[in-house]
Amino acid sequence: MASPHDDPPFSNGAFAVDLIGRFTHKLASLQGPVLADSDPEPLHQMRVALRRLRTCLYQFAPALQLPKAVADPRLAKTVRRLGMARDLDVLRERLERDLMPELPEAEQKALKPVLKQLRRERALAYEQVVSTLQSGGYLKLLSQLQAWLRHPELTPLGELPLLGWTLEWQAPMIAELFQHPGWFVLEWEGDMERVHDLRKRLKTARYGLENLGAVTGSRSRQWVAELRDLQELLGELNDLHVLEKAIDDQLPSGLAKSVPALDALLRRKAQGCWDQWRQRADGLILPERRRSLWMDLWLERRFDSPTEPALLAQPLPSS
Repeated sequence: MASPHDDPPFSNGAFAVDLIGRFTHKLASLQGPVLADSDPEPLHQMRVALRRLRTCLYQFAPALQLPKAVADPRLAKTVRRLGMARDLDVLRERLERDLMPELPEAEQKALKPVLKQLRRERALAYEQVVSTLQSGGYLKLLSQLQAWLRHPELTPLGELPLLGWTLEWQAPMIAELFQHPGWFVLEWEGDMERVHDLRKRLKTARYGLENLGAVTGSRSRQWVAELRDLQELLGELNDLHVLEKAIDDQLPSGLAKSVPALDALLRRKAQGCWDQWRQRADGLILPERRRSLWMDLWLERRFDSPTEPALLAQPLPSS
């Protein structure tokens, strides 16, 4: 089977195998640092690697014959378990480093028990991380994936040259993106569940386009940047919403009465984030912008040309 590091052309399957191998190696290398828990960054990196691996396996599934143990439900469960601990890291850091310094001393004092509770919850969530990463199901998934990578099995589509097929790998990742109901929530205190689901959809679309980054051009990179900006705005909004609820649940008199300055600060930040999101979103869902995405990807496909193999060794993204 051709390797993505051989002279072009290389196959759909070889390209996918290279990506999967890099994400799998990343997961294996992070196992020790995550279990050591001396720094929150490895946990973040492992969560990102798992999400990217899920996207890659879904995107290139028609080119691959994977072992049964490499199943999406197992990966999804692992992402959720890691996500609980990672989210608590983010919430605590936001509260302690970004928000509390802007508050009156009395409110900072009132929030100390909240910080303590977030630490307790994080410790419990980390126990779930350890249990998950040492579980037979996760270790079997990792070992079977590593074994498959040594002798990968491809479908007939997987054996075909990648160049000329880039649009077919990109299109499913953005299909129905602009039909998501989250685009049409007009108030930031509206149906936020739909908005947060759109954030996940944007991330999947972005990952799917980034997966082909080594063999596509500037048009795709511009769209990746656009999707990343939108996803980060909604991520910021989600963090503020979750933090507001967590604090409100832990203060006997609620957030607004107990820490009014923090309540006002959170609302101001959320409103500013929402205003930016709506401005960007309203522009992006215009017919001409939606058509331009497909046109840009189509134009890049028309001019597919052999890519230097060294480009495929680009560093893995960290978010």
